[in-house]
Formats: sequence, C-alpha cells, structure tokens
Amino acid sequence: MAKAEPSGFGNISQPLAAKLAKLGLHCDADLILHLPLRYEDETQIVPLAEAPEGLPVQVEVEVFSTDIAYRPRRQLISRVRDDSGMIAVRLLNFYPSQQKQFAPGARLRLYGEVRDGYFGPEMVHPRAKAVLPGASLPEALTPVYPTTAGLSQLMLRKLILTSLARAEEQGDLVDTLPKDLRAAQSLMPFDAAVRMLHLPPAALTPEALEQRNRDAWRRIRFDELLAQQISLRRAYAARRARTSPALPARGSLTARLLKELPFRLTGAQQRTWLEIANDLAQAHPMQRLLQGDVGSGKTIVAALALLQAVENGWQGALMAPTEILAEQHWRKLSSWLAPLGIEVAWLSGSLKKAQKQTMLSALREGRAALAVGTHALIEEAVEFERLGLAVVDEQHRFGVRQRLALRHKGTSPHQLMMSATPIPRTLAMSYYADLDVSVIDEMPPGRKPVLTKLVVEARRDEVVARIRDACAQGRQAYWVCPLIEESETLQLKTAIETFERLGAELPDLNVGLVHGRLKGAEKAAVMAAFVAGEVQVLVATTVIEVGVDVPNASLMVIEHAERFGLSQLHQLRGRVGRGAAESACILLYAQRPGETARARLKIIYENNDGFEIARQDLHLRGPGEFVGARQSGVPLLRYADLEDDALVEAARVAAEALLREQPDAAARHVERWLGGRGELLKV
Repeated sequence: MAKAEPSGFGNISQPLAAKLAKLGLHCDADLILHLPLRYEDETQIVPLAEAPEGLPVQVEVEVFSTDIAYRPRRQLISRVRDDSGMIAVRLLNFYPSQQKQFAPGARLRLYGEVRDGYFGPEMVHPRAKAVLPGASLPEALTPVYPTTAGLSQLMLRKLILTSLARAEEQGDLVDTLPKDLRAAQSLMPFDAAVRMLHLPPAALTPEALEQRNRDAWRRIRFDELLAQQISLRRAYAARRARTSPALPARGSLTARLLKELPFRLTGAQQRTWLEIANDLAQAHPMQRLLQGDVGSGKTIVAALALLQAVENGWQGALMAPTEILAEQHWRKLSSWLAPLGIEVAWLSGSLKKAQKQTMLSALREGRAALAVGTHALIEEAVEFERLGLAVVDEQHRFGVRQRLALRHKGTSPHQLMMSATPIPRTLAMSYYADLDVSVIDEMPPGRKPVLTKLVVEARRDEVVARIRDACAQGRQAYWVCPLIEESETLQLKTAIETFERLGAELPDLNVGLVHGRLKGAEKAAVMAAFVAGEVQVLVATTVIEVGVDVPNASLMVIEHAERFGLSQLHQLRGRVGRGAAESACILLYAQRPGETARARLKIIYENNDGFEIARQDLHLRGPGEFVGARQSGVPLLRYADLEDDALVEAARVAAEALLREQPDAAARHVERWLGGRGELLKV
C-alpha cells in the first residue's frame, strides 16, 4: 500500500493525491471550490410502474433472475421487480462482482433512467447498491462532482465534506469581500454559498434547489470573475512599473515606407498604428493585442511598429506558428523594407546549418535589424544585439513559455500580439484585461465577401466540375483535406490520396500538394509554383490556414467541413476573395453531421463577419476552449458565464476599487481563488 504523506488535505495516500491533482485539487481551498455539476434525488423511492421514461429515478427492487446473453453481444440481463411491476436491467460491460451483486433474491436500490428497450421497460447500467429492507433514505439531494478515473463520487464527497469541516473549524471560510461590496452587489456570504452548493438543505426538491442555488451561484461567479480581474490588473500595474526602451515615432523610415506602398492605409489601420506608436514611445513595456479579421491588413501595421523600433536603433522580431505563414511574413517584410536598406533575417527549422549561422551572427552583431521566424526564433542559440520589440502572430497558438522565451531575448522589450481570431468584447474584458487591445474593424477597399456554399459529399463530382470551370477561366483553387486530429499519419495519407484522385480527375490541370511533413524547401517550391500560377489546384492540409495570400485563387473546397472548428473554417475561407474575381468557399460535409457540427456549418454559412462568428463560437464552445486557455496558461473560468455582461462589468469595477482602497482584501481574494496560478496571467 502506498505510504500516506502530508499534503494540502492532511494525510492522504500518494495515488489519491495524484488523482486529485489531475482535477487541479491540491489543498482544502481547492476542494471547497470544486462545486457540483448537478444533483441527484435519492431521497425517495419511485415504484417501477410510476417511473417516468427518460428521467433519472431511484427504485428499490428484488432480483428475480439473472442470465448472460451472447447475442447481439455479451451482456448481463437481470429481471427485477417490486410490488408494482417488473423491468429488465442490462449491463453491457460487467465484472464478476456485478454478476454476484445481481444474484436472484438480492435487494437493490437502482438509480438511473427507465426506457423502452428490446425486452420492454429497462434500465441500462444503473447505479446499484445492496440494501436491507427498510434501510433509511438520504435526507438531502446528492451532489455530483466532476471527477477522474479511479476517484468515486463517494470518495470525492467525503473529501470535500472533510475539507469543508476543517476550513470551518480553522476559520478559513471568512469572507474576503468587504460588507459594503457585498451589499452593493446583493451577494450572499461566501460560507453560506459554498454550504448551500455542497450541502443542499434537507427536503428541497430539485426545482426548489435550483431557485435557492441562483443566489449561491451568483456569489461564486462574481468571486471567480473578481479574482481574475484583480490578478490581471495587478499584472498590468507590475508591467507599467517596469522600464523598457522608449521608442518615439521619428518618421524617418515609416514615412518612406508609406510613400512606397502601392496602397493607402485604411482608417482602422491608421488608428491602430497610432495607438501602437504611442505605446512604443513610453518607457514601460507595451503589451498590446492587435485584432483584425482575416485579410484586414495586420501585417503592414506590424511592419510600421517594427520600423519604429529600427528608427530608434533597436531590433525587432516577428514570430509566427507555421513555416508557411512565417515565410510569407518574411517575404512581404523583405520586399517592403529592402528598398529602405534594412536586412530582415529568416530563421526556421528547415534552414541549413551554414545559412542558420549566417542569420544568427547577423542578429547577434546587429547587422540584421529584424528577424522573422517560427519557434526557431526562441532557440537558445538565438541572440539579439538589442531587441526592442517582439511581435507574435496568431499568439493563441503559442504556449506561455514560448511567448516568454521570445520576450527574454531582450531586456524588457515591447510586445505586440496579433490575432485573426476576433475576441468578443466580454471575453477581451475578462481574459485580456491586462492587455491593451487595438481592433482593425475595417476591410481594405475592393475586398468582396466570399460566397459560402454547403454541399453534401455525395455531390463531390459537381464540385470537381466547378474547379475545372474556374481553372478554365484562368482562376486557381484550393482543396483542403479533412482534419484528422487523432492521427497526423492518417491525415497525410488522406491528403496524398486526394492529390492522386484529383490529378486523375483533372488531367489537364497541374495539381500540387502541400502538407506539414514536407521539407521546407519542397513546401516553398510548391507554394511558389501556386503563387506563380504554374499550379492551378493546391491540395493541402490545414498548414495553409493562415497567411497564404494568392489573389488569383477564387475557389476554396473544404472536405469534411463538419470536422473543422469555426475559427479554422473562417480562416480557410479567408484564403480566397483576395483578388478582383467573385470567390466561393464550398463546404463539403458528411451525409449526417452531428448536432454541434450542424450548428457550426449553419453559423459559417450565414456569417462573413469574424466578430459575429467569434461571438457565436464562444456561445457554442465556452470561454476556455475558445481562447485555448489550457495552452495559453490563462486559468479557465469554471463557473462564470462571460455572456453575463453586467456581472463581468461589476467585477471589473469592483477589482479596481479593491486594489485602490483595500489591497490586502484583494490579495486574500486572489489567493483563495487562484493560489499560485495568478503568475501565469502575467504573460
């Protein structure tokens, strides 16, 4: 048996502590804030004849017979009865102990749903407990908690109640919010809220509990939002206290670039550039998020910011998540900046050793004013002479430590993050409260909306004919292969098969293939041929999701579109519609997509506005999944609803007031909710 050792819960075994750690539970305070998903009513016994279909109920029965059936599959089938009738119980996967539990004559309490089945009314895999006749019933509803494999509800409930009792005894449930704040927000006391949720009063029906729970949950959600807001604002204040190089707008290089550009900046681009330029002029580090829909022109704004650093004698770096996107940034920046005499270094994993050494020495010695690259930019060997500005594109795709690593290449450089996944307002207020946010909310003139079509996969031949027609008119097309997250090898196989099939179906056209496993040089050659128009149809995996800019491509086909997320679909669709021709995006979907997939396809079909798509995506997925909270290090909001604008705003205002007037109370509140995790918010 594992040796018991001290933990934040007292003495518990190491394996048990490991299971709790999987749920993010490390001490009594964590367990107290591990709140129920729902409640089950085990306070009453329902006669079998009165059990409503499809609703969970508790019945008390005697086992009449038990047999193992082998068709259509091996399963345990018991007939159980009470005074009102008889039903079947089926266990599809069972152990010898369960077979023994359902021995004829056994008296059991079963909790589950009664449904019509092959054998008549039945319960499939109900929870079963052996009882003696006349055994007492619980007096209150039973909470059901989020758990993990090997950690039973019974054990979790026992641990939570022990932690609750210990906290009460030690005075750890004292309220962290001042009375006036509680009164102003009509909030119930913290200890009453957690007791209500963990220990619902006896004799409350689920409906009555729902009513009583509203106040308790409101207190919990407010507290969680408040903790996050305080932590983010403290991080913001700490950043403002640090010193960075002041990089005022000198105009010597930026003015020359603007004069040479073949297009004029939109009003939104001018506004966001001015906001960034003002930040760079300050002697504390900028930390700004530049948002803009697909094709809104974020790259030129980033180029102007990088030039402002160079004008002041400092270096800049731009990091992107994929080699295709990073290389496109490098080519674009080089074409804009080479006429100004500025060297832009290129760093990626596919560079040959000699090329890499040349780039590294150019950066280390300051000959290269700018560097563009993938994760290769944060390798240990990369040194800058004096890094003044770090730009991270598609920032949500990088982990916390990766973003930190780039920042550590300089001494407190300014940081600009860019995202083509627009963040809804409430989410920005909550997750990005420590950032300044700039939004490019205007598209360059001439950009036409892309026509989106939903086509069932059975009509694939018609789609191939559409590609043939478009290419006959001198246009080009993308064909994106299905997303197979569980296997990169399988995804690659599908891409190769699609490439070969389209090559056979379109013998008069040059079909190219690009995927993540290609070497950098091969990938670059295929992309260059597509840009030059030598390849008419590009078969690709999602490596082309961001950054690829081929104005002549007017048709995008996404195969098995139901497997993609909304952000990916919107990004992929944004690869077309960049030229003067009418463009279309065809979403090929399976005959019977699931309910969530159908909802996603409906949203992308009905909307071209990235912000509206993002708002509906947030509603569909929840905040944690939307911003990639687990990867980015932002603590996931477990209970707060970010669509409750009023509560988010109230928490924001309260956080500012507490930090200003009662910083000790603010610190205690953050400690209760975040413990040491608040540090992650600083990046």
